[in-house]
Parts: sequence; structure tokens; C-alpha cells
Amino acid sequence: MTDDEKLLVWLLLLGSSSLCFCSELDVQCLKSLQRSLVDPNGILASSWNFIANNVTPGYICKFTGVECWHPDENRVLSVRLGHLGLQGTFPQGLQNCTSMIGLNLSSNRFSGPIPSDIWRQFPYLTSLDLSYNSFSGPIPVNITQMTYLNTLNLEHNQLSGEIPSEFNGLFRLTSFNVAGNLLSGPIPILLQKFTPSSFAGNEGLCGAPLLNNCPRKRRRRLRLHRINKESSMGAAVGFVVGFVVAFYFPQWFIFSRRLHPYIFRI
Repeated sequence: MTDDEKLLVWLLLLGSSSLCFCSELDVQCLKSLQRSLVDPNGILASSWNFIANNVTPGYICKFTGVECWHPDENRVLSVRLGHLGLQGTFPQGLQNCTSMIGLNLSSNRFSGPIPSDIWRQFPYLTSLDLSYNSFSGPIPVNITQMTYLNTLNLEHNQLSGEIPSEFNGLFRLTSFNVAGNLLSGPIPILLQKFTPSSFAGNEGLCGAPLLNNCPRKRRRRLRLHRINKESSMGAAVGFVVGFVVAFYFPQWFIFSRRLHPYIFRI
């Protein structure tokens, strides 16, 4: 039995031991999600009907984009809301879908940053698709703590900065895409197994599998050059000042015992 299969079995056992509690949390999860979204086409409004005190098993499983572990249980397996014209920032309340392993928000109009604590909200995600939106800012470093991720798709957003080197710890990744962003810097070694198209459209990215090589620590060389230049200038100024003082005030050197060894050496 693989680690992923063990995880799924564990989630099932956990859910069966506290079914009512989990179901209530999952309903609250979807309510919070709907409230945090702008739904201009009214797709969710027409499908997500939360009837007061509804205890019908699995009624949320009929909602658009909601997949349950079992059709007779109100436990969310995945939320897939792609291509619905949804707007707003990253949705709120999804952390209450405690058994969720898949999230797809692709091809909408979401904007703003990806939450830095996304790994706390979805510790068991195996698939995350945020592609074709307008998410901006850096890729959260802590996303690398979502160790069960098999699929991560962030293409065609406005993400900037470097791909965190900590991505080398995501050993389960089988699908990865950050094409069409504003990323820069070297591609982490573990991600170099993916095709060049997975990184296309990021002019600042460098290294394998792309053809452009990363510059060899150019900034460090410039910094060292600046330090050496400043040191040389300081030494030159010190020499000139010392020469002038020695020429116009030789008595300072003659009567200074500390300088006698240097005077005799000269």
C-alpha cells in the first residue's frame, strides 16, 4: 500500500468516526466559500442551495463543482470551480473542508496573493490548480509543506519573484506548470525534470530545462569589486595623509616611541 493510499484510508476512518461533525464543518466550508466569491453569472447561486436545518445525507454533493467522498455523505473530496467566471481574492473558509484533497479554481478572475498559510488550510491536497487567473505576488514558500501534492498548476497568472528552492522537497510532484508568469531566478533542481513549456513565458527564469544559463553570481562579483575598489581608495588616501604629516611634522615621528621601529627600518 502506497503512502497516498494509506492517507486516504486514514481519512476515511477518521471521517467514519466523527461523521456528523465533519459533515457540519464541510457545509460551513461551502457556505464561507460562496460568501467570499463574486459570482456574476449566478452559477453557484442557482445550484448551492443551503436549506436551513437540512440533514439530508449528501445534499451538498449535488452542488456544481462539488465532489464528495460518497454520494450519501456530506464530506467534500474536491472542489472544482473552473471556467465559471468567478471573481475576488483567494476564497475563504476552505480550511473547514477537512477531507478535501483536490482544489481547482482555474480560468476565473481571481486576483491578489496566494495565502502564505495555504499549507495550513489544505495539508492533504494532492492536486491544486490556480491557473489562468490574476494571482500576484510571490509563490508562498510554505506551499512546499503540502507534501502530498502530485499536481501543481500556477500557469498564466502574475506571480513574481523566484521559485522557492524548497520545492526540491516536493518529491511526489508528477505535474508542474508556472508558464506565463513574471518569475525569475534559477529553476530548482527537482523541477528540472519537467518540460521547457512548463516554464515558458517567464523571461527571468534560467537554467535547465530552459536553454538560457543562469549568470554566475554576477552580483557577488560586483559587490567584491566595489569592496576592493573602496579598500584601494582608502589605502591611497591613508598613504597621502601619512606622507603629508611626515613631511610637515617630522617631530611627531621622531619623538613617538611607537614609531621608532618603523623609522629605523626605513
